Amino acid sequence: MDLTVVCYSSNKKSLSISLLFTVQSHKPYFLAVHCQEVGGKNFEESMSHVDSFVKELLSSDAMKEYSRARLYLDENYKSPEQFTALGSFYFIHESLKNIQQFDFKAKKFRKVVGREICSETLESTPSLEKEKFPQEYFPECKWSRKGFIRTRWALADCAFDLVNIHLFHDASNLLAWEKSPSCYSGNRQKALGYVLDRITDQRYEKVPYFVFGDFNFRLDSRLVIESLCPTAIMQTCTESSTGEINQLIFRESDNDRKVVLLLEKKVFNYVNQDVFRENNGTSLLKFDRELSVFKERLHELEISFPPSYPYSEDSSEGKQYMNTRCPAWCDRILMSPSARDLVLKPENEEKSIVYDNIGPNVCMGDHKPVFLSFRITAGAGKPNANKHKCCVVQ
Repeated sequence: MDLTVVCYSSNKKSLSISLLFTVQSHKPYFLAVHCQEVGGKNFEESMSHVDSFVKELLSSDAMKEYSRARLYLDENYKSPEQFTALGSFYFIHESLKNIQQFDFKAKKFRKVVGREICSETLESTPSLEKEKFPQEYFPECKWSRKGFIRTRWALADCAFDLVNIHLFHDASNLLAWEKSPSCYSGNRQKALGYVLDRITDQRYEKVPYFVFGDFNFRLDSRLVIESLCPTAIMQTCTESSTGEINQLIFRESDNDRKVVLLLEKKVFNYVNQDVFRENNGTSLLKFDRELSVFKERLHELEISFPPSYPYSEDSSEGKQYMNTRCPAWCDRILMSPSARDLVLKPENEEKSIVYDNIGPNVCMGDHKPVFLSFRITAGAGKPNANKHKCCVVQ
């Protein structure tokens, strides 16, 4: 049985491309799409267009064979204390017979029938758990839409959780540079730890879990700048009225003191973007350290795609990064140790697992969606279950 998950943090055009690519290339039985920033960054103006987009999506030719679907959209921006702007979409192929979804209030699985769209009062929807992070988790930001949505599924007696997550960003490149690790890294660590504790507490039976979304993980700014500018001389610029640092300029010591890097609150302008694209930027993975704190609780397949953020939103610059933030692997698909056991990779079927980005040469918004396609063993999520392969469609 093929199961594909897509991590998406971009615009609705990007989502259409993501789904079409995923369905046509991998033909999954079960497709999970996690969205962040539903309605876009200007959600008050754009949220009215989301419903029509969803209807068009469900009526598209690519989705005709997915006779069952569950779409959860947190659109209620008029309730800021609860609004997360998260969207979780699940599509089930008509040939998949044994599919159930967990009712968190009744504490039992229910058969999935037909298509349903839920966008009102998600807090009281029994088929999911939704929480927004407390304000004190990110005191640098006046108001945040960050949080998580959790659903639980059973495919042929194989049970697992799917968690849509959106963690805090780096508000200032200058603050992120001040120390290693940055203050923002600590905020994300606290929030992710909270989510993991919630989905593994004693309220429900523990099952394998996949956590995917926009983690906003960043490279260790202090260390990566030292690596990118090893011999540069740093010039500090300050606000005349406050004396606060507002710009750092890194210049070569010779070569006419050429500027190598310009750093401001929302500017990261490095002289050579190719370093983030060559060999998919993997030489910089040694500075990707935020996940190491959770090495006993979360696993990830090997990354072989370039940093997923921040791409240019100019439609003619599909591979170009914006000069706003240091490129990083913000969008990830992570899994518990038991979930990793579900992702089987027989030695004679090396192509059965794919962890990659979508649209490497196409403008997809400031985030490139990433996806994981794999086969699961029926019953692997249950104790003492039979271990056997389900039907696979490539």
